[in-house]
Amino acid sequence: MIIVMNRDASEQELDAVVRKIREFGLEANISRGTERTVIGAIGDERKLSPDLFNPMSGVEQSLRIVKPYKIVAREWHPQDTVIDIKGVPLGGRQIQVIAGPCSVETQEQMDLSAEYVKQAGCRLMRGGAFKPRTSPYAFQGKGVEGLDIFRRAADRLGLPIVTELMDVRMLDTFLEYDVDVIQIGTRNMQNFDLLKEVGRTDKPVILKRGMSATISEWLMAAEYIAAGGNHNIIFCERGIRTFETYYRNVLDITAVPVLKKETHLPVIIDPSHAGGKAWMVPALARAAIAAGADGLLVEMHPQPCEAWCDADQALDPGELKALMGDLKGVAEVLGRTA
Repeated sequence: MIIVMNRDASEQELDAVVRKIREFGLEANISRGTERTVIGAIGDERKLSPDLFNPMSGVEQSLRIVKPYKIVAREWHPQDTVIDIKGVPLGGRQIQVIAGPCSVETQEQMDLSAEYVKQAGCRLMRGGAFKPRTSPYAFQGKGVEGLDIFRRAADRLGLPIVTELMDVRMLDTFLEYDVDVIQIGTRNMQNFDLLKEVGRTDKPVILKRGMSATISEWLMAAEYIAAGGNHNIIFCERGIRTFETYYRNVLDITAVPVLKKETHLPVIIDPSHAGGKAWMVPALARAAIAAGADGLLVEMHPQPCEAWCDADQALDPGELKALMGDLKGVAEVLGRTA
């Protein structure tokens, strides 16, 4: 069960609700979001009833939720959540495409990338300063220097930035550089210490699905972030691992309507990592938007053949611009904009 408190609820009113929960042998988790405070009752919630809490001072509403993920569940928040990223809405009627290179390489490369992203009509930019790689000998990213390069390139054109956090020890550095959206990659989806720490910030978080993670495991990973007080979570499907080897990963397009049913939070798709080849990206991107995704995470490089990382799956600037045109048409059919 969750108890949603009024915006102006006092500490005494919160304490009274917690005491009531504990009277019935359950534990309480307090999640202080930017808009509201939510108290989750942990344990056998069959012992509790909304009638116990709704009359209490400071309580807005209480809901019995049997599912293990409570805060991210649609039951207590039937309206779709729209996340504001420096004035760019993600999760509403307008579809957002987050584009840019796989990795930050040079200042010139990032300056050019920012210009092409802006020209294509994208409102957010991606780029990896820290890169998780299968081989320890592959390029690992430029680290803090990469953050600095990325920040300067994107700021010049007013583009909010999205970049991956791999190590909890780098979180303060990400906050120092005012990273607009923190990405948690597929390999860290169940790095629970990392999830808890980003849950204590108010930064929007893109949570990528693990290579072999179930929908339930993915939702529970998001609950770790939400339980810390950060409800600005964006799910990103990037393909799952199966027996198929023709393409990099299998894009689980079914995950989009399933997540839309289970959670109020935005859902985006990464067609670049799903297909692993640039020629597949437009078809997968169109399918994602048609299925109801709120946005895309797309790799684009000024010169893909010279990219230091994942060259095969990066679009060139012309292909990104053409894709944006296609997506506008798909979005209009669905009563949305791109």
